[in-house]
Parts: sequence; structure tokens; C-alpha cells
Amino acid sequence: MKEGPDIAHIAALIGDPARANMLTALMSGKALTATELAQEAGVTLQTTSSHLAKMSDGGLLRLRKQGRHKYFSLASDDVAKVLEALMGLAAGSGHSRTRTGPKDQALRKARVCYNHLAGDMGTRMYDSLVGKKHLTLKGDDLRLTASGVDLMSQLGIDVSGLQLNRAPLCRECLDWSERKSHLAGSLGRALLRQFEDLDWAKRDKMSRAILFSKTGEARFRELFGPFGKQLN
Repeated sequence: MKEGPDIAHIAALIGDPARANMLTALMSGKALTATELAQEAGVTLQTTSSHLAKMSDGGLLRLRKQGRHKYFSLASDDVAKVLEALMGLAAGSGHSRTRTGPKDQALRKARVCYNHLAGDMGTRMYDSLVGKKHLTLKGDDLRLTASGVDLMSQLGIDVSGLQLNRAPLCRECLDWSERKSHLAGSLGRALLRQFEDLDWAKRDKMSRAILFSKTGEARFRELFGPFGKQLN
């Protein structure tokens, strides 16, 4: 028997269509019940319970209990990163689960990838931060510069507080629709939360789309467009 991690086991867990639908639903970052996940997968609640047990045992899911209710979420950022990469591979190979339409366009423009901003606006923000040297990338080492700290402070984000977390401050995540990087890590999470707190954007309750207001999109493009500027 070959040594090393057993990727076949993880691949088999993800590869089942019903389980893949459940995992994709959890990419919204929300914790969902077994009943909600059964609806996403199109299978019975009994079958869903079996799938959830396998994925929990396999380290893909985290179970949380609140009163009489049980909620499931992705176990970690690493799981979300693998799923986003698989979505990119599937899209690049021409394998799509749904027809294109208005919702698809909204998802491609801006969506939540587990807990951070993805889509065209997510990659635009990443490219702007790197291009203006607010982020530096050397190999796999992505770091926030002093000017980046200043920009985050203007946006109301406490970088020093984020650095106390165990999660990486900055991390690249490959965007499935844009095939480019967007910003993950605790900073990516904080930026999306701040956009919502500032009422620049809100989450579509029916999908993973992030809907920017007219004012919010204008402010976003001022900051992260090709010739973005600092906040006043």
C-alpha cells in the first residue's frame, strides 16, 4: 500500500452528486440543517443523514447544536478552498450543473466564497490591492504592507486584532468563474463583513450572490478600480 494521505477517500466523499450539492450549498458560509441540505441535494432526510455522517467522519463538516436543532457547516477554510478549486476545474472543463441566466450572472459578478468576496468584484479587489502594493506576494507568501494596513484602518478594520486569530491574515483563493485569485483569510472575511456593515452590499437570501447597492458599488470601484483612490 502506498504511503501518504488518502486523497481517494476525500475525493469519494466529495464526488457523490448529492454530497457535492450539500457541500456547494454550504459554500454560502451559512450553517444549514439536515432538512435544508436534503432539499438542496434532492434526496430523502434519511439518505441525507447518512451522507452527513460520512462527511462529518471524513473531516469535511462541522456539527453544531443549538437547542433541539443541529446545524452543519464546512469544517474549515481548507475545505472551502478545495471546493472552490474543484468548481474552477469543472467550469474550465465545460461541466456546469445549471443553465446560465440572471442568477448565474449575479454569481459571477459578486458572490460569497464561504466567508469572503469572490467573483469579478473579488478578483478586481485582489488585483487592485496587489497592484497598488497594499499586498505583496512572494511565492505562496501573501502579506499586507504598511500602506495596506493604513487602507484597512480607513475602512474601519482592526488589522492588529485580526492578527491575533489563528487563521492566516491573507490567503489566495482561486476563483472558479474568473480563474484568478481573490482574497481569503481573516482579512478577506473582515472586508466582506465591513462591506455589509457599511450597507454597500447584502447577501441574496436565495443564492450565494452578493448584491451591491448603486452607492456601494461606486465606492467599491473608487477604491478597487484600475485607478482606485484612498478614502477621504
